[in-house]
Amino acid sequence: MSDNQSWNSSGSEEDLEPKEEYGQAAGVAEFSGVLSKWTNYIHGWQDRWVVLKNNTLSYYKSQDETEYGCRGSLCLSKAVITPHEFDECRLDISVNDSVWYLRAHDPYHRNQWIDSIELHRVDSGYGSESSLRRHGSMLSLISATSGYSATSTSSFKKGHSLREKLAEMETFRDILCRQVDTLQKYFDSCADAESRDEFQRDKIMEDDEDDFPSTRTDGEFLHNNNGSREKLFQTLSLKGINGIDFKGEAITFKATTAGILATLTHCIDLMVKREDSWQKRLEKEMEKRRRIEESYKSALTDLKKKSHFGGPDYEEGPNSLINEDEFFDAVEAALDRQDKMEEQCQTEKTRVQRSSPVPPGDVYSSSGSHRFADKVEEMVQNHMTYSLQDVGGDANWQLVVEEGEMKVYRREVEENGIVLDPLKATHSVKGVTGHEVCHFFWDTAYRNDWETTIENFSIVETLSDNAMIVYQTHKRVWPASQRDVLYLSAMRKMVTNNENDPDTWLVCNFSVDHDDAQVSSRCVRAKINIAMICQTLVSPPEGDKEISRDNLLCKITYVANVNPGGWAPASVLRAVAKREYPKFLKRFTSYVQEKTASKPILF
Repeated sequence: MSDNQSWNSSGSEEDLEPKEEYGQAAGVAEFSGVLSKWTNYIHGWQDRWVVLKNNTLSYYKSQDETEYGCRGSLCLSKAVITPHEFDECRLDISVNDSVWYLRAHDPYHRNQWIDSIELHRVDSGYGSESSLRRHGSMLSLISATSGYSATSTSSFKKGHSLREKLAEMETFRDILCRQVDTLQKYFDSCADAESRDEFQRDKIMEDDEDDFPSTRTDGEFLHNNNGSREKLFQTLSLKGINGIDFKGEAITFKATTAGILATLTHCIDLMVKREDSWQKRLEKEMEKRRRIEESYKSALTDLKKKSHFGGPDYEEGPNSLINEDEFFDAVEAALDRQDKMEEQCQTEKTRVQRSSPVPPGDVYSSSGSHRFADKVEEMVQNHMTYSLQDVGGDANWQLVVEEGEMKVYRREVEENGIVLDPLKATHSVKGVTGHEVCHFFWDTAYRNDWETTIENFSIVETLSDNAMIVYQTHKRVWPASQRDVLYLSAMRKMVTNNENDPDTWLVCNFSVDHDDAQVSSRCVRAKINIAMICQTLVSPPEGDKEISRDNLLCKITYVANVNPGGWAPASVLRAVAKREYPKFLKRFTSYVQEKTASKPILF
């Protein structure tokens, strides 16, 4: 994955150049410098030119490439800046699922970058707590208002019964209003009639004084054009007033008020039921929201874990976030992929027939005269003395793998938490000699044919015809760090004092130091002390026949003491060793049998 993809980026800083931007406030200046940025687990930390300007963090491959455009940028408005808990030079900047891992040259420069980033964020209005609270409050108010309006409208649209009762209330109100209007008209008519009656009575009384009617002996009026006086007053009192059915109006009023009370009671019941319904809906919505929030958090956590799984926090190290089970699963999956790729390569290609001149046997009889000759002789004698000893007794060897003639033993040894388990394997291979096995194991011309774990190797120095210093890097198996090894490789033919002793050859590889292959930060330097001891057993041929490969048997003893360095879990290292060493031994011996099948026997 390229380093311009922001989700797996990260880095650190070295040279800083704060610059004043034209037209910008003096307190918010452009800030730039070199930071180490995590690209991916293949390329690791890479130096990048990083520029902080206008609340935006951008990076370029180098300062010379700034005119061609940046390779990535982050807006710092909503960024989260996290100083690393253990690494004092590192800071992580994340926006949603995009994370940049950055490393400064020292803690002082890291703090400079953090202060500058915060200064830009404050100037943009996002660094202040009060401004964030203010923006959030407005957003919350608008959202709450919109949500309430939508919910209320939706709820009332479904309140058909309540609307019907409200319509009934409107009808009762109209009835009451009409009754009030009728009564008001009646009272107004009564008041007008009373006024007219008084006026008419006064006028009649005046007329009566001038011409009062005579009476008869029976007391009746003799002179009155309108009949009796009582009839006159009765006529005047009722003139102009329409009659009202008070009993009917009273019944209507009573029925209306009763209807109003009943409707109000029903409305209250409906509103209580509606409130209960709303409360239940609210509880359901709250529960639904809680589940959605939990799902969102879980998905976000999984996404971050997935996005950052290739980041520096998850690779091998003292503070790695990956546990032993995840570490082992990742290593095993990577080894399976490598095996599958190797199988495809072997089936698709035909091995190139290589041949290298075999020096005469006597050149392998001594350690030579180079500066490491004494060390080589010491290592060879130690292996011949101790490596061929039996695995029984007090050696505490544990049998871990047994497949046919091959047996693999191990002793569990740890030093300062690092696994240093010595390993010993024995195997018997038909049809080859010890010289042939050691020749293919030692000669680098055939190394890539049978060794699948090496990425590249080179001969740093040739010491003699049978000794050389080799530097090789091994393929990385993520999340483990990549390993390299620098070792002296020597091949010897052991001189026997007894003619009955088997013909014995040995290849010894042990770590050394060399000025042309210094330790680098890219790889973890492993230390090794390995020996392959091969003894040739020949069974007599029948009759006068010549010795053929059917008469050959090679007994192989392979011992390995490896200090892998780093911080890989002990359980993972032991599981990988148990898996890989038998595969290596079977693959290598099969290769030797294939290469020598049609060749003359090399004793």
